[in-house]
Amino acid sequence: MTASPLPTRPREGADGTVEALRARMQGMQDGVRRLPVPTPPELAGLVQLRTGGSYQVDSAALALLLLAASSRAGSWTAIVGVDDLGIEAAEEMGVDLGRTVVVPDPGDHWLEAAAALVDALPVVLLRPPTGVTARTASRLGARLRRRTSTLLVQGAWPGCEASLWVAGSRWDGVGEGSGRLRSRQVVVACRRGQAPVRHAELWLPTPPEHAETSPMSPRHVSDVTPTRQERRTG
Repeated sequence: MTASPLPTRPREGADGTVEALRARMQGMQDGVRRLPVPTPPELAGLVQLRTGGSYQVDSAALALLLLAASSRAGSWTAIVGVDDLGIEAAEEMGVDLGRTVVVPDPGDHWLEAAAALVDALPVVLLRPPTGVTARTASRLGARLRRRTSTLLVQGAWPGCEASLWVAGSRWDGVGEGSGRLRSRQVVVACRRGQAPVRHAELWLPTPPEHAETSPMSPRHVSDVTPTRQERRTG
């Protein structure tokens, strides 16, 4: 008697199942459900912030853009270690200062300040000192997952879930040698693990009515991993 071959699923169905499992695994870590956090729509194709995650950014403007998404949604936020914070710039980005705790200069107690705020608030923006160790980042990461908070880091952060940086930019507002800088069109790059770098164009802040919205020149965009200097100067 010859056995009949078992029926197989269509390939499309298998691929869909794998993708669904990957999405489910991404939403879980250490047995804790990782919920989506408000993310700027301009960055929807690059990254989705989630509770329990840390995200590295290279510039204050980009950090405030990410922070503002949660602030506009009504969440309390915190800013730690940013001693040169521009209040007007933060408000222009959409940060509600009435629901924002600011610790501009925690000194040597930056980790304790960040940990205390992670315990109490859903989103914390931190500018740490140089030389953060993987052990320190891991300790705060475990706290993030327990408290279902999200950490935005302006600077180097070992083991971050994603890194975002400004790969290119051009300003609007200066005409034929005169005028005032009003807004900046940037190319934001994002790297997640070993995946290829992805890019998106956006304005910081939103574009003025007269701004030219044509795509930026390819020379502004590179798929090469940025150097430390490139990340600092974005």
